[in-house]
Amino acid sequence: MTGSAARAVPPGPTTVLVIAKEPVPGRVKTRLTPPYTPHQAAGLAEAALYDTLQAVRVMPARRRVVVLDGRPGSWLPAGFEVRPQCAGGLDDRLAEAFAGSTGPTLLIGMDTPQVTPRLLAPALEPGAWDDCDAWFGAADDGGFWALGLAAPDPRLLRGVPMSTDRTGAAQRARLTAAGLRVRELPPLRDVDTAADAVQVAAAAPDGRFAATLARLTEGTGR
Repeated sequence: MTGSAARAVPPGPTTVLVIAKEPVPGRVKTRLTPPYTPHQAAGLAEAALYDTLQAVRVMPARRRVVVLDGRPGSWLPAGFEVRPQCAGGLDDRLAEAFAGSTGPTLLIGMDTPQVTPRLLAPALEPGAWDDCDAWFGAADDGGFWALGLAAPDPRLLRGVPMSTDRTGAAQRARLTAAGLRVRELPPLRDVDTAADAVQVAAAAPDGRFAATLARLTEGTGR
């Protein structure tokens, strides 16, 4: 898809936030080391971020925003705003990301490079928020990979225990306890471990993430 084609996509009603970390060796994807070196893990993280942003850039979003821990790099395509992440735990950082947005907002991470515009289409189409207050995408590890709110409210995230195998259930329970009408997105696997990387690459074999993993596998004989 060319840049001009991407710009031709009509805007939808929803802002898309991508919460991301600059792919610096030793700071990203540390659970991939071993078997990969910190530099290799950072290369995989950059590829995952690149694929994620390439998908988002052709989605019918009202705004496209990277909420970033670190500095932008060559992986950032045109058409994205960049906002810094706040300090604090993940719940605070996610809450603050929503606090900086108005109107319907969908947040995803950089750890699901298999995401596609088609997969996210239900949450981005013009009628996405009819009789719906929230969209929720569960992750296979018990977390969540996507969260959409018709009316962003940081209180819906603060205090939710993060990075556990019950995070997704706790976050979804917070939504329903607030009386929100929740629709589901398909579950996806996050890239956390080497085994995750293999499965995610197989799910999106044409992406940069899969190509990067293949080069590393060929180079090391894994």
